[in-house]
Amino acid sequence: MTEPSPLCDPSRKASAQGVMRAAKKIADILPPTPLLPLNVGSKTLWCKAENLQPIGAFKIRGGWHRLTDLDENQRTKGVIAFSSGNHAQGVAWAASVLGISATIIMPEDAPRAKMQATKDMGAHVITYDRLSGQREALAAELSEKTGATVVPSFDDPWIIEGQGSCGAEVHDQMTRLIGAPPEMIIACCGGGGLASGSALANPDAKIVVAEPVGWDDMCISLKTGHIVPVSENPPDTSCDALQTLKVSEKTFSILSERNAQGVAVTEAEIGNAMRVAFEKLHLVLEPGGAVALAAALSDKVDLPERTAITLSGGNVDSAVYARMTGISMMNNVKTID
Repeated sequence: MTEPSPLCDPSRKASAQGVMRAAKKIADILPPTPLLPLNVGSKTLWCKAENLQPIGAFKIRGGWHRLTDLDENQRTKGVIAFSSGNHAQGVAWAASVLGISATIIMPEDAPRAKMQATKDMGAHVITYDRLSGQREALAAELSEKTGATVVPSFDDPWIIEGQGSCGAEVHDQMTRLIGAPPEMIIACCGGGGLASGSALANPDAKIVVAEPVGWDDMCISLKTGHIVPVSENPPDTSCDALQTLKVSEKTFSILSERNAQGVAVTEAEIGNAMRVAFEKLHLVLEPGGAVALAAALSDKVDLPERTAITLSGGNVDSAVYARMTGISMMNNVKTID
């Protein structure tokens, strides 16, 4: 009997080899998203437009990588995920293409557009109170009852590797465009899947994670050297996609070993980044998808010559966009899918 591949062992660690495997799988179904130059002073930032993915966010990568590695028995029993919207859509999209049933646990205050899009792709949505922190328990309970496979949003080697395919594309695109890979990658961070996967894909790059103020638990964890959860009664934030109460050992360990730096950005800095993306790149970003650009524009990071920025999502309600930027999407301005 053929031995199962070690790259399909659930207890394994995410690896650079796994990222390259994920990148090939993604390249077979989706074109690379654009890497756009943005001039800031005397430097050029290279902005990875993941908001142009079919679901409007990079989460499609991890969802596809994970679900395509399910065996036939697992596919028959379906999948369960928990997310405020972008991971939900990534899993729902992959499940729809592969003919797998999907149940998504979403917070009650998730953006209506994200929740509706998840339902439109055929997923069954169950809601919960975001600050109760019970989404993992709900998923485990449902999995026990149904036999469905839980697909976490970041605490999973497949998800980390799948998101890392974004970093692999950045590496190849910058090398082709300017002759060398990035010296620094600034990544939007909730649970750290995108940042840690990109770190695996770019072993020589400095990694910077960007989070909203008050939800900067990865930043604090990296600074203290151990995982620190978000404090009680965290402040309101427009970054619904980045409201992770506690990061995982899997993502933290990768970033810690790489001496990653953390940066926290304010609502005003995020709104400014969203405006810059619209005015200079002609892109609509959601707040959580703009935090890496906000970090780069805020003078909180010493930017080298070859800096890549992840623009990680563009799924934003029109009222939130107008409040953050002062730009109305009612005037023929729409998110590009």
